[in-house]
Amino acid sequence: MRIRTIAIIAGGVVAAGVVVAFAGPAFYRDVIVGPAAPAPTITGTAAGALVEAADVEGAWRVGSGSYAGYRVDEVLNGTDVTVVGRTEQVTGELTVTDGALTAASVTVDVASIATDQGSRDSYFRNTAMQTFRYPTATFTLTEPVVASSEVRTGAAQRVTATGELTLAGVTRQVEVSMQAVFDGERAEVAGSIPITFADFGIDAPSLGFVRVEDSGAVEFSLVLVR
Repeated sequence: MRIRTIAIIAGGVVAAGVVVAFAGPAFYRDVIVGPAAPAPTITGTAAGALVEAADVEGAWRVGSGSYAGYRVDEVLNGTDVTVVGRTEQVTGELTVTDGALTAASVTVDVASIATDQGSRDSYFRNTAMQTFRYPTATFTLTEPVVASSEVRTGAAQRVTATGELTLAGVTRQVEVSMQAVFDGERAEVAGSIPITFADFGIDAPSLGFVRVEDSGAVEFSLVLVR
């Protein structure tokens, strides 16, 4: 679950500078970077049967179709540019007891998080996140999560989870706002974790004509299977 850190380096900085000088920051935002991917969401349907505790009891894992990454805003000569990086290299295990989520651990391969620009990704991996030292990021649940109301198949519900997020070797307690839905066989969970880079010892780059905001977000969309 790596974050929304990053900006642009070396060759990437030079290329961006050329684009800004001759085409303008709006062209860089709209054409070079393009529209940012939408925030993760779940695919709920019409509410169905009531979900009993026994229906979801036991061990679950993160399955195929899951992804995680970061969302960060760059400011390029006064123009806001939103950058999203993602990876499908996500693993994890969860436990449901008496209808409540009592244990969860999710691990993300940070080095595989990618955007549309290799120079930005290189900076993210080698300088910002130091993936050669800290190749993964993890989230570990520290308090049980209980549904705020009755749960029905197909109906989305918003819940908050408390846990420990580890990025670049630094661990902080965080709260995760997310949506969840259960279709009778598998569950989907999607949400984000707001992050202040300095809290994890990560410097938000400032390169004159482009700078990265001091905060960002970890984003995730998980498909959970037995």
